[in-house]
Amino acid sequence: MGKLVPLRRREATGQVNVLPPSDILFWNSLFQGLDRSGAFLQLQIRQMIVTAIEDGRLPLGVRMPSSRDLAALLKVSRNTIVIAYEQLVDQNFLVSRERSGYFVAGLPKQIEQVRSNGLPAAGSDESRWTERFALRPSQFRNIIKPLDWQSYPYPFIFGQFDPSLFPTNDWRESARAALSVPEINNWARDMIDGDDPALIEQLQCQVLPRRGIRARSDEIMMTIGAQHALYLIAKLFVVADTPVGMEDPGYPDARNIFGMLTSNVVPLRIDEQGLVPDEVFERCRLAYVTASHQCPTAVSMSLERRRELLRIAKARDILLIEDDYESELIPEVSSLPPLMSLDVDQSVLYVGSLSKALAPGLRLGYVVAPAPVIRELRALRRLMLRHPPLNNQRVAALFIGLGHYRSHLQQVARVLLERAKLLDRMLPQFLPNCSWTRAAGSTNYWVSCPEGTDTTQLAEKARARGVVIEPGDVFSMHEAATRHCFRLGFSSIRTDRIEPGMECLGSVVAGR
Repeated sequence: MGKLVPLRRREATGQVNVLPPSDILFWNSLFQGLDRSGAFLQLQIRQMIVTAIEDGRLPLGVRMPSSRDLAALLKVSRNTIVIAYEQLVDQNFLVSRERSGYFVAGLPKQIEQVRSNGLPAAGSDESRWTERFALRPSQFRNIIKPLDWQSYPYPFIFGQFDPSLFPTNDWRESARAALSVPEINNWARDMIDGDDPALIEQLQCQVLPRRGIRARSDEIMMTIGAQHALYLIAKLFVVADTPVGMEDPGYPDARNIFGMLTSNVVPLRIDEQGLVPDEVFERCRLAYVTASHQCPTAVSMSLERRRELLRIAKARDILLIEDDYESELIPEVSSLPPLMSLDVDQSVLYVGSLSKALAPGLRLGYVVAPAPVIRELRALRRLMLRHPPLNNQRVAALFIGLGHYRSHLQQVARVLLERAKLLDRMLPQFLPNCSWTRAAGSTNYWVSCPEGTDTTQLAEKARARGVVIEPGDVFSMHEAATRHCFRLGFSSIRTDRIEPGMECLGSVVAGR
């Protein structure tokens, strides 16, 4: 970055000067992501300044704009800038000099010393670290979604949420209640390897019974999302040569988790009823199953297939890891019971999530399993992070206990069902040469394009026109098998954008 032009002094008349054009360009660029319609403006401003200091865009000694000038430039109140500056002074990122203003200080001094010595920053030699890594998870094939997906007009992506559906007022009420003095006394302590008993009770009384599951408190453990639960289970049961069955196509993150611990991840065949319990399945010690809505094909396992799976699991001593990630968000038909509710032989470890129904950023998942398994999972979780944040657990417990969870599910179900019916009509119209699957209750379609289609390239072209879809190659162990497929989610896109989005996607698929 070039040297910043000094700020103009104020005239004796007291008239407020405007920043020089060169400075205006720089400071506008620095704060270009500021959301003036959002909350905590001063917090946003502080974060942007700290980021600019840490990455060197604001070097040591640079003078900051006056609070008046920066407030005028950003169109925020002067008090907002003053508070932000004073907080940064307290944190040693800025220094205040009487009659001179605010200047960058603190952390950048270390950065500048390294630069002035002509020495490379620590960690810049990547090969040095590569030789030390025990594994390279960054090299795994993962689902990739744009972090700024909300900025696209037509985000047909799975697992995200439509902000307009979030129960803001009800969540605020629950959060305020959790901040009362008695509640703080409940969640501010260290539970070692325990969970909030109020949330466990709500799961027992209101959440799990909806899925036909009854469990004691010592058979439930909270996790930071369902994926955390899968990692803990894998760590507890999988060693270097354990044969773990993985639906193929299936959930890439689960495949990667198991693949870190064993070289024997076995692809399991999928048909129109989900996982096929054939002779390959029978040779597994564990098997990952998405019975309610197979990931990613969205087909539902029939009741007969579920019973057959449990019968073989008992006979062959196979442990089933059931990921019930959607839990029937859309009750279009009578829900089929999850494997856990049918299991009488303790063959199933059940993984659930509150995040899918509320917002994925909440990261609230849970495991239901026999008490001896939960005891070991708690001990393992303690070594990783002790327990998920208790304040979040208590807010969720209050949210469920006040009846907000049930009413929220009813509202979400109505909206998602409307979107599903709309897409049922739109798919034949705009994708006439494709086929698709979606079982009742699922929030995504699995779309198969004509053979030879590369949906990775298709997704890039669609994204350039504002449409976000998920290419299918990442879901299969052999990526060519599903390269012509893509996942089309509808939980994140507003209902009024579905038709124009499908029209645009149809044009891209048709090559127009």
